[in-house]
Amino acid sequence: MIRLFYLVSSIDSAKDISDDLHQHGVTDWRFHIVSKDEAGLYTHQLHTASVLDRTDLPRFVERGALIGFVLALAILLPLSFLEVLAMPAAAWIALFAFIVAAGAWVGGFGGIQNENYRLQPFHQDIEAGKYLIMVDTPKDHVAKVKELMTKNHPEAKLQGKDSSVNNPFASRRNHKIKPA
Repeated sequence: MIRLFYLVSSIDSAKDISDDLHQHGVTDWRFHIVSKDEAGLYTHQLHTASVLDRTDLPRFVERGALIGFVLALAILLPLSFLEVLAMPAAAWIALFAFIVAAGAWVGGFGGIQNENYRLQPFHQDIEAGKYLIMVDTPKDHVAKVKELMTKNHPEAKLQGKDSSVNNPFASRRNHKIKPA
């Protein structure tokens, strides 16, 4: 899936785009709107970006789980081979799973406090009152969505595109939204 990023200045424009996308079969799960005006989005019944889209929670949970996995391997594998602790295999597996889950949980604390790394380039625009519309579309439908937006909503400025899949190793400072 490809995520297209559009900026508009008014909530009425965001509402028109939302209605148009719905008429063309794009569900709420495929587009999200980020704005400082959460109450306005709610009043206009627009699909706001979830906490998973606004924060770095998914990326940090993935990162924490990967770190927990590596730690579990580094600690538990030698202990099991050296038979330091006499435990059945099920206990080793449970301990391994616990360490991975603990890593994910601890990672989530960092992620919930940070803005999503993909929203960083648009932070000032959002704070200035603009509406960021993110449309997720299969690769073979990107041209159709761009054409629809250009034809029906010339006020919506295409800012770029990116993958809709999180990259747990992406850097906030070096991540760039690709030009569309």
